[in-house]
Amino acid sequence: MIPFTKPSAGDTYDSMGERAVRAALEDAGIGYELVRQAYVGYVYGDSTSGQKALYGVGLSGIPVVNVNNNCSTGSSALWLARQAVEHGAAECVLVVGFEQMKPGALQNVWNDRPLVFDRFTEAMAGAQEPADAPLAAQLFGGAGAAYMARYGTAKETFAKISVKARRHAAHNPYAVFRDPVTEEEVLASPHVYGPLTRLQCCPPTCGAAAAVLCSEEFARRHGLSADVAIRAQALTTDTPSTFASGDMTRVVGYDMTREAARQVYEASGIGPGDIPVVELHDCFTANELITYEALGLTPEGTAEKFVLDGDNTYGGRVVTNPSGGLLSKGHPLGATGLAQCAELVWQLRGRAEARQVEGARLALQHNLGLGGACVVTLYEKVS
Repeated sequence: MIPFTKPSAGDTYDSMGERAVRAALEDAGIGYELVRQAYVGYVYGDSTSGQKALYGVGLSGIPVVNVNNNCSTGSSALWLARQAVEHGAAECVLVVGFEQMKPGALQNVWNDRPLVFDRFTEAMAGAQEPADAPLAAQLFGGAGAAYMARYGTAKETFAKISVKARRHAAHNPYAVFRDPVTEEEVLASPHVYGPLTRLQCCPPTCGAAAAVLCSEEFARRHGLSADVAIRAQALTTDTPSTFASGDMTRVVGYDMTREAARQVYEASGIGPGDIPVVELHDCFTANELITYEALGLTPEGTAEKFVLDGDNTYGGRVVTNPSGGLLSKGHPLGATGLAQCAELVWQLRGRAEARQVEGARLALQHNLGLGGACVVTLYEKVS
């Protein structure tokens, strides 16, 4: 990946994408001519922006597929690439995600046609009062408020997640926000919705990340050090419970996450208690909190204790978002899933420097997009 930046300091999407691709190819030790397919993820861009970015690397004539699945775009592209390799459609596949974002909250681009979030806003209207806040903050802040009402969670618990994110990001040269914050500063920042304050919301960000996937035979034939494998992966979308339950935690994808995690654990034979490091989708502190439970990292109703006991950081049960996560590293939508991938591969290779989770041989990734789609991926060190 390349260092993420604020929108005012960002480069153009094609330049960012090209830089990430070249870095991934160099890391893999291969030339672009060996890549047989490419999947390119972005949300805010014209059709075939993927070709625009890749043509700066080479004009090889390979299939280039553009992917848009909201905030889970990067991991959805990874899911497609993994399928292509696993099923023998291609031996070596490139995945890249990028986003050139504007400052401020996310906005609808197309207002002359049915809005994709209609069902979500209808479900939200039945569960909570409308407010003058960005839609995503109302959705995830509402989920945090619903969790607080159910379990009596303190607002300070949510703030601790932001403090932890900054503490982790301090050691990540790719992160946007690396300066520490205190719990008091988080709580004193402008209120947004529910338990959320501004310092509990991820920032709009520019950036890019990329990965090269190949078969074991391809790696052997080309003498590559393919030391990390995808052990299991699942992509899920919404079910009736998202809209019919009246539960805001489900409106924002709790059940999608739980089902994707179940599929991954079942396919791999690995349980959540075996995983030492996780990159999860902390677009808001509320989503990190409920995702602890959806992934099975802690039983339902115990996320607050999980945080207060320090089980979500170094020295605890599982290090969550060692990169600083979306809250501190930033959230360029199309790049986020692949940035999570990069962080976890570095962790498994022992190359995460001051962020290193010692002895990690398994790593779990969670990337969520409302609308909706959730991708959970389990990585394994294989050599």
